[in-house]
Amino acid sequence: MAELTVDERRWAVPLGSNLLDALNDAGCAVPYSCRAGSCHACLVRCLDGLPVDAKPEALSADKRDEGWRLACQCTVAGDLRVAVFDPQRDGLPARVSGLDWFGDVLRLRLEPQRPLRYRAGQHLVLWCGDVARPYSLASLPGEDDCLEFHIDCSRPGAFCDRARQLSAGDEVRLGELRGGALHYDPDWQARPLWLLAAGTGLAPLWGILREALRQGHRGEIKVLHVAHTAEGHYLAQSLQALDGVTVELLLAAQLDEALAGLKLMSRQTMALACGSPASVERFARRLFIAGVPRNQVFADVFTEHV
Repeated sequence: MAELTVDERRWAVPLGSNLLDALNDAGCAVPYSCRAGSCHACLVRCLDGLPVDAKPEALSADKRDEGWRLACQCTVAGDLRVAVFDPQRDGLPARVSGLDWFGDVLRLRLEPQRPLRYRAGQHLVLWCGDVARPYSLASLPGEDDCLEFHIDCSRPGAFCDRARQLSAGDEVRLGELRGGALHYDPDWQARPLWLLAAGTGLAPLWGILREALRQGHRGEIKVLHVAHTAEGHYLAQSLQALDGVTVELLLAAQLDEALAGLKLMSRQTMALACGSPASVERFARRLFIAGVPRNQVFADVFTEHV
């Protein structure tokens, strides 16, 4: 057995216990979404002792040096004293500055209390009360005055239910900023660039697309966005207004036919894909068949939040 301590509470847990389960079973109410080390909602800070971490690469070196760990990826190996992430103490305050609805997609704009350094394609953990979820940034650093997120509220969920109640001026808290697989590299300027998105997987690609244009991308740019309904093409007008960008808007039923028609004009093509696991798998398979080398395909998968 090991002793687990949070604030003034101490209790015994079996060695090898999952840290997230041990904390929640004792009533500490640590939030989580994916249990895979992706959402970063279950951050805890180790103050004395360290657990066994199954996924150390999920956190930056500086966060780990400060003692932060993802509870879902840790097992208790000895006595441990931890502090649970408190959004009121540890999070950055941000004010809701804009709420726009496109069907079931919420475009949420936030003004942080202080400027946040980030790059297009990164993720940020949002706290709405005691509920935390990671969302990709759709805004472009240095160009947009606020942080922008695209939230799919088509299904009930703890965060979505709260997001529907937000009003301009409300406060949310910002958690950890982290990098995803998606980015724009200036070395790609002369290469064809394909951006494939399903649903709100378009959010990070919207920022990356504008970053590419800002940096004077010279190669072909093709955007393919798939949605379940025509209303789901929530950025259609904005995309079609961009010069030098080919935009293809597809309904889900048309996806396989459209993917089968992808023709590779250059082996130098760079491809970025984002969406649900099933959508990204279909994108990646078709890109491979079309001849895009695997090391030139970057993908980010959205996990379903509850």
